[in-house]
Amino acid sequence: MRLPINGNELEVEVFGADDAPVLIAHHGAPGLGSRAEPRATFSPFADTYRVIVFDARGSGASEGRPPFTHEQWVADVDALREWAGVESFVMAGGSYGGFISMEYAIRYPDRVRALVLRDTSADHDNDEAAQHNAETSTRVQIDLEKLDRINNGRVRDDDDLRDCWAEILPLYDHVYDPAKVAERVAATPYRYQTHNFAFSVNIPAYDIKSQLHRITCPTLVTVGRDDWITPVASSKVIASLIPNARLVVFEKSGHSPQVEEAELWRQVVRDFLHEAGAGDR
Repeated sequence: MRLPINGNELEVEVFGADDAPVLIAHHGAPGLGSRAEPRATFSPFADTYRVIVFDARGSGASEGRPPFTHEQWVADVDALREWAGVESFVMAGGSYGGFISMEYAIRYPDRVRALVLRDTSADHDNDEAAQHNAETSTRVQIDLEKLDRINNGRVRDDDDLRDCWAEILPLYDHVYDPAKVAERVAATPYRYQTHNFAFSVNIPAYDIKSQLHRITCPTLVTVGRDDWITPVASSKVIASLIPNARLVVFEKSGHSPQVEEAELWRQVVRDFLHEAGAGDR
């Protein structure tokens, strides 16, 4: 469905009973990500929750009215909460979606019943490790000029974003499957202006470590052991700075344990949410 949210139409999908506790999941990779990943990841939770997934402003099939700032994306999440008619909910986000999820929980601590994070970071200190991992990969030889363009938000158009994305995608999974990489490249919706703003403007100023103590809800931090771009060290920092956080490392995953170890990842999340009482009506 199309919803007008803060003067911008968002593409939104809802799963589960209308009176169930709400879970809002935020996708990663602005300008590249979409609701497809959180839909696949969290729609099975519709047996307990009213799951809301959406294409963020400027991504997927949603309208792309600027600004593409973290503040605006956080405000859009809160407007979705208001549309859903609830005072509090479970917030979930992976990768860049984890940035927005943490910033939401910092700004509105009383509105988040529990926080589920996946393969994310509280600053951009992971950039150096990601650069090293790409340069030293024995899996594929990365075109470093393309890596620089996509990492620093300097892609020229949607076709160039697609080309750069195809270049670095082989780094993401625990087990490299060229056919799956090709499928993901073909299925990705490309919005280069959103991507460029996020990585040239937002990321250089991103550092929320000093604010993480303000997150008061139970928090689950998950990460794949072989994540090349937001390594385990990034999740350890988050878990050490959020007062009520738990870290779980998935040993046979890269950047996407919710895909590569899907059954185990979902069980870990279900157990966490149950213990946190987040599914109580």
